[in-house]
Amino acid sequence: MLVSPMAERNKENILEVLADYVDDTCSSFGLELGSGTGQHVVHFAQALPTVIWQPSEISPASQQSISAYIRATKVTNVREPLFIDVSQPWNQWAGLGQSCCDFIIIINVVHMTDQGLEGMFKGIGQLLKPGGIFLAYGPFAINGIILPECNVKLDEMLQARNPEWGLRDVEELRQLANANALRLERMLEMPEYTKCLIFRRKEF
Repeated sequence: MLVSPMAERNKENILEVLADYVDDTCSSFGLELGSGTGQHVVHFAQALPTVIWQPSEISPASQQSISAYIRATKVTNVREPLFIDVSQPWNQWAGLGQSCCDFIIIINVVHMTDQGLEGMFKGIGQLLKPGGIFLAYGPFAINGIILPECNVKLDEMLQARNPEWGLRDVEELRQLANANALRLERMLEMPEYTKCLIFRRKEF
């Protein structure tokens, strides 16, 4: 089992936000894109037993770690991880069907997504049920401004690794969301200079 100290620090704070949107009187289905080690998804599953969770990863090592967390925690509401590459068209995302998800979550992924960002939002818009929730957690820019200095340094480090990476502006994400029937509903300040963005799939 891989361990991310950052995931250990932020998993409870993200859960508190997510729990506000879960109706514990009925079952629902949640997809996590870029699940990483698996620490988040099993933590959410333990606290929110009415949600069936589908983790996903492109890294074989991370997939193995997720499976190990599922076994170690004995959670019964987390499926084995799928290989999902968000840079690919949504209809190639491991066979997931249109409007199948009540929740989609991405944690510290957006700033390491390059040309696939537009396609990722398209996929999320297709997979979420009307009224469904998309939660994006991480550091973001606001109106072109990155604060504080540690986030500026993070942005520089990411762009040095890949010029297409870096902290995304919330307005850019809002526009991408709006083009895919998603509305930015809330933006919450979180510890360690991060934010939770809550998007809701529009109902027609």
